[in-house]
Amino acid sequence: MSDFIGDWHALLILLIAGVIPNQIWRMLGLWLGGGIDEGSELLIWVRAVATAILAGVIAQILVQPPGALASVPGWLRYSAVVAGFAAFMVTRRSIFAGVVCGEIVLLGGRWWLG
Repeated sequence: MSDFIGDWHALLILLIAGVIPNQIWRMLGLWLGGGIDEGSELLIWVRAVATAILAGVIAQILVQPPGALASVPGWLRYSAVVAGFAAFMVTRRSIFAGVVCGEIVLLGGRWWLG
């Protein structure tokens, strides 16, 4: 089993240095953000910034695909974006539905091409 997991010291350091500090900020954000109104100007702005960042990442992946995605034809990448945007619009602007639909089209098309 130790060959599968590797060095347990490295996993312990990863847990201490990576997970625990991250969870502290998540809990603090949950505690502080519990009283914020979902329709407030601040959350509308945060949602807009998050959507813009996601759009920028998608555009960068389309124009300069990294790693194994570079082997996927451009028409398939753009088709996945169109399908994801259509799902986004049909599901009353659900980012999750748009991303999942785009991933399904991309992975299904890649599987179909072989």
